Parts: sequence; C-alpha cells; structure tokens
Amino acid sequence: MDAPLWTERYAPDLADLPQAEVRDYLQKAVEEPINLVIHGPAGAGKTAAVRALAREAHADPDNDLVEINVADFFGMTKKEIANDPRFASFIDSKRRRNSSKADLINHVLKESASYSPVSGTYKTVVLDNAEAIREDFQQALRRVMERHHEATQFVVTTRQPTKLIPPIKSRCFPVAMRAPSVPEIVAVLESIVEAEGIEYDENGLEYVAGYASGDLRKAILSAQTTAQQEGEVTMNAAYEVLGDVGVAAEIESMLDAAEAGDFSDARKTLDDLLVDEGYSGEEVLGEILDVAHSGRYSGDELAELTRLAGEIDADLAEGANDRVHIGHLLAELGAGEA
Repeated sequence: MDAPLWTERYAPDLADLPQAEVRDYLQKAVEEPINLVIHGPAGAGKTAAVRALAREAHADPDNDLVEINVADFFGMTKKEIANDPRFASFIDSKRRRNSSKADLINHVLKESASYSPVSGTYKTVVLDNAEAIREDFQQALRRVMERHHEATQFVVTTRQPTKLIPPIKSRCFPVAMRAPSVPEIVAVLESIVEAEGIEYDENGLEYVAGYASGDLRKAILSAQTTAQQEGEVTMNAAYEVLGDVGVAAEIESMLDAAEAGDFSDARKTLDDLLVDEGYSGEEVLGEILDVAHSGRYSGDELAELTRLAGEIDADLAEGANDRVHIGHLLAELGAGEA
C-alpha cells in the first residue's frame, strides 16, 4: 500500500479502545503508574492499547515511550543491536568489541530503563511479543524492573502469558484483551471509512469483520485494500477483493514461484505481504494453509505441508524473524519436501 496505513492514521486514543474493562484498567495505570502484562491473541490490539496509554500518560510520548519488539530484538545480530539508532547512544566502541550478544541485550534492557524521562516523573518501556524472551533474559529483566521501578513503568505484551516467569508476572498487573467481536470491529471500521469519506454499507463492513476472524488489524487493512481497489467498502466490493481474490491470489503466486525454484519472486511477494500489507508471519502461514486445504494439495503432499507448517508456527511463536521462518517454508517447497 502506497498510502499511509489506516492502522497508523487511525491509531486509537485510550477512550476509543473498544473493550471497556481494558480502557478502565489502562486509565487507572495512567492515574497511578503500575507495571502491566497485557495478554491476548494476535490482532487484539495490544500494541495499539499501549501506545494509547503512553499518549495519555506522557507529555512527550515520542521520547518517553520505549518500544522493544522482542521477537525482532532477540533475532538481531550483535552488530545490528550495536548499530540500532535506538541503542547506539549508550553502546560505545569498547562495548561493541568486547561484549557478547547476551551482554549487549542485558545492557540495552538496563539502559532503556535507567535514563531519566524527558517529561514528567516516569517513562514507559514496552516489551512486545514477550513470549520470545528466554528465561535467563527474563531473570535479567526482573532485576532491571526491581532496580528502576520508581522512574520506569514496564508494560509486557504477549500472546502466551504462561511463558513468563512467576517473578515477572508477580510484579505486573494482568490485563486480558480478548479478540474483538464482529460488532466492535464494525464500529471501528465505520468510524474510519466515514472519516475517509469512503462509500460503504453495513453488509460490506460485516463481511470484512467476519473475514478478519477477530483480528482488528487485519480487518482495518482489509478495509483499506478494498477501498483502494474498488473505491468503496460495500458487500460487492469486499467480496470481490477479499472473497474472489484477496490475499489468496498473492499466496498462490508465491507458492507457484517457490515450487518453480524462483525464490527471488517468492520472497518479493512475501515481503509485500509482511511489509507493504502489514501481515504477521502467523497470518501469512494461516493463509498458506487455507490455500493448501482449498484443493491445491492433497494426500501426502498436504499432510507433509501441514506437518511443516506446525514446525514453522512453533518457530514463529518463539519470535525471531517472520521472513526467515516463512522463507524456510518456501525453500522446503522448492526442494520438493512438502
């Protein structure tokens, strides 16, 4: 998508979050800062909720909200961590040379928590996709939380709270975010298309909401795709884009290229899905399985692809790089192993 993503342009304020209990808990965390664990399924709006909290709590949220996507952070090389502009200011040349990757990660956690807030009395450090944090790093994080609790609010977001060690969970108030309902998604979509001046009908919005299966981000991006391709978000337009074609055509093209050994084209399509269209690795994997079960594969081929997808799904849950893991699946297809 060339235009700004609607997920960014219409990022919700705290008062706009669709789940009343979540709004109430986060408002209390503004009034009396406490550490939080926000947990829920992919696409429920966890990261958007944290950013809304920061905008409400801080006069200068651009500087007093520190976001670390754990899945990406722990997948970075030592050189990438040292050169990241978010961390470069407190990683000197000596530390670059002499520290291991584990030492750099621990140093980044400490430094991110220790510097003084730009405005107000505290800052917020969010650790996104925290299920990817190894236990030894969680122990290091626990010590950082203990040492810097007076000036730093920690917010941990995760799909799998059971992967957090008890000392971290005991230091955080849990906030559960469920997948939004179809009426809640429709209400969000309606406010966006009206702000954009896009023609729509109720059936079109409901179709997009149902297509997203409880993933608010996917619903918003699907509505934007429909509006850009058809000029409206009506039932006919949504079905034309999402039902007949949608992402399935891109997935089919990507699989065709992978099976033919044309990995350059396959990975280009993968990058389009992950970067330009904003899909997560889990969403792309789900779309691949949908296409696989729609008749593309059968028998042993389908069974082997399903087995391989299970391994890739486990890898995605552990974090690291979505492109690497889905790329591995495409390479296996090209090798004829699926």
